[in-house]
Amino acid sequence: MQLFAIDNDNNITAYGAAGQIPEGHQHFATEKELAKLAAAWPADRLVEIWNSFASVAGFGADLKPVKKFTDRKSAIARIWKAILKIEAIAVPEAADVAPDAAAATTRASHKDAATQAKKGVKKAKASKPAKAAKLTKPAKPAAEARDGSKKSIILGLLRRPTGATMAEIVTAVEWQKHSIRGFLSGNLTKKLGLTLESTKNEAGERTYRIKQ
Repeated sequence: MQLFAIDNDNNITAYGAAGQIPEGHQHFATEKELAKLAAAWPADRLVEIWNSFASVAGFGADLKPVKKFTDRKSAIARIWKAILKIEAIAVPEAADVAPDAAAATTRASHKDAATQAKKGVKKAKASKPAKAAKLTKPAKPAAEARDGSKKSIILGLLRRPTGATMAEIVTAVEWQKHSIRGFLSGNLTKKLGLTLESTKNEAGERTYRIKQ
């Protein structure tokens, strides 16, 4: 016969037939015995016991918290049905006990059941196959320049052995000096990875040349 025990904190635990009930815990094995114990309990305690089952995984979605019961008899009946599910949860655990430990106490409280249910959810989530990693497309090499473009003209000037002065570049592409400096830094050195040499000629003009 399955035995049940309840402590002062309303934790209800299921024990095997040979289970040793802890000292100070009230125990019962049938709905009738539970009703006999509960006869001395205040109505609030029955509500607290029921609400400890409500919404706990493994006890059914129909167990909803209540503020009060219409009568003590219906409260006992509903609580007893919930308590019987503790036994159902405890059975699989008992089946895994080693033969030499078969006489050991088998017990599982409804709060233990909630903990095990949460662990089960975590394991289920962990077992999901990992999503395939997205393949990163290789970066396309930057096109140097199309023929006839301003970029092509500047590259042609800078590849000359003597390079080109700022004034020559301004005349060739008709850009402002600050635009040319930004182009040399952003497009040629950063995007194309070219190395520019910057020097001053005999006339003091700034000359730029692509290092070959």
